[in-house]
Amino acid sequence: MNFAATAALSLAMSTDAFAAAVGKGAALHRPQWREALRTGLIFGAIESITPLIGWALGRVAAPYVEAWDHWIAFGLLGIIGLLMIRNALADGGEEEEPARSHSFWLLAVTGFATSIDAMVVGAGLALLGADILVTAAAIGFSTFVMVTIGVMLGRVLGTVAGRRAELVGGLILIVIGCLILYQHLGHPAA
Repeated sequence: MNFAATAALSLAMSTDAFAAAVGKGAALHRPQWREALRTGLIFGAIESITPLIGWALGRVAAPYVEAWDHWIAFGLLGIIGLLMIRNALADGGEEEEPARSHSFWLLAVTGFATSIDAMVVGAGLALLGADILVTAAAIGFSTFVMVTIGVMLGRVLGTVAGRRAELVGGLILIVIGCLILYQHLGHPAA
């Protein structure tokens, strides 16, 4: 794979994570660069590892993972989105200040849900003989940058939306899950 193909693949693999990061940033109370970098690092590391796992599984598991990846992503993103919406709609009497950071596990599950397609790509790259280490590193770096920017963009949305930001973030995750499901059920993106 040449540089242009690797760069395009890296950007394509990071778009779902970027959208999820915008929602995560919007749900936080004015996230700082430290939180954005932490989130980017978690997503980027996961997005780097999943193509390596796919590469290792190769031909044996690719058809199985490919058959279910969209359902797994849809379910995980839907559950996280619904939990965010429930928290936003919960009547706590007085308005609570949004959290300043998300838990590691919440970020890890969201990162995994948005990177399942990278695992399938890794399995496909095994058949092409592509340099998986370079490709996985490029995907991870691209995701790190996009997610970091996404969290900070979400900061602007969170300031504008106030308490509704968590509701918007939950809806974004559900929409991403639905789009993944829609695309994988034979309706390619236009």
